[in-house]
Amino acid sequence: MVRMRDGSAGDADYGVIARTYTDHRKPEPRIAALLHAALGGARTVLNVGAGAGSYEPSDRDVTPVEPSASMRARRPAHLPAAVDATAESLPFPDGSFDAAMTTFSVHQWSGLSRGLAEVRRVTTGPVAVLTCDPALVRDFWLYEYCPKVLDTEASRYPEPSALAEGLGGTTTVTRVPIPLDCSDGFNEAYYGRPEALLDPGARQACSAWSFVDEAAHSRFHEDLSRDLRDGTWDARHGHLRALPELRGSLVLVVSTPDGPNGP
Repeated sequence: MVRMRDGSAGDADYGVIARTYTDHRKPEPRIAALLHAALGGARTVLNVGAGAGSYEPSDRDVTPVEPSASMRARRPAHLPAAVDATAESLPFPDGSFDAAMTTFSVHQWSGLSRGLAEVRRVTTGPVAVLTCDPALVRDFWLYEYCPKVLDTEASRYPEPSALAEGLGGTTTVTRVPIPLDCSDGFNEAYYGRPEALLDPGARQACSAWSFVDEAAHSRFHEDLSRDLRDGTWDARHGHLRALPELRGSLVLVVSTPDGPNGP
């Protein structure tokens, strides 16, 4: 596995992305509630690809794992320090944790099947994965303005079925509603607030934008700005401004082992 200068282990450089990440990627409480419920009664929780600590429950004993030094440095002082490791090689004995979680991370893993096997190895109970379904990614209006971003997203996210196969046990896949005022600035969080994506920092905080060149960023900014000025965007998508929540590509995949710790 080749890791980047700051330790990033996936295909995106979080040494760059981290510069604006915590400004725009704040945990959304309504999404957090669903994720934390999926952890059941677990007291010890592994958080893989923990980043700056978004979505870590405060009422559990959390062990975060994060390979990027830039992201580890952005963890608030009240959260536990993250272990410098990758999903594919977790430095913990078998069955170390009651549950595990990972949010917006599995598409960064260089070896998905190995990473899933490692998470299952060290976890006795449920594993909760907040991710996106690649089959649904291109349904978002952003595809009209910068298709390469969502083509990139769709190519990076694993199918929920691959996650289920890798984790084993009994798996559920739930489409997660995204609220109109979502505080976590992934692309679909701006479904009814298109103006927000004109901010370069908001785009930088979404890793897929790091795979398109400056010309594509400029075209996107020009085209969306024009369509917002002349009413074209609102004519096509204005109903989204009043939609309380969107069920887009965001999904919560939860694997519970069969047997004594399972259902």
